[in-house]
Amino acid sequence: MTAVQEETVAEPIRVMLAKIGLDGHDRGVKVVARTLRDAGMEVIYTGLHRRPEQVVEAAVQEDVDILGISLLSGAHMPIFTRLFDLLAQLDEPYRFAIVAGGVMPDEDETELKQMGVGAVLGQDSTPESIVAEIRSLAGR
Repeated sequence: MTAVQEETVAEPIRVMLAKIGLDGHDRGVKVVARTLRDAGMEVIYTGLHRRPEQVVEAAVQEDVDILGISLLSGAHMPIFTRLFDLLAQLDEPYRFAIVAGGVMPDEDETELKQMGVGAVLGQDSTPESIVAEIRSLAGR
């Protein structure tokens, strides 16, 4: 079985993919969504121009396993800072892993992971590596 073949578990991994802020480039996130669906995962795409508050609320309501944030605008540090501030304010601890995707300088990866990002998947990530990382973060 290759990394992009379908899940064989009873419950599929639930992944929410979001575009926060003014970044209007969505081709990459749509390719990732299709790749994850083809691998048997349930994918929820929030669409463009979402606010961090909307994304956190939707991820909690949808009870996702993974929240993937796709950013190409260069605003990833303030956006992830705001996202984690909102997650810290939740009444109950969140139970999903956070993934950063898109174009981000390599030197920001350490700080993003210190904030709580489980994986940073850049523009050079292959479909197989993305699927494998999502499965690993979801514990499957």
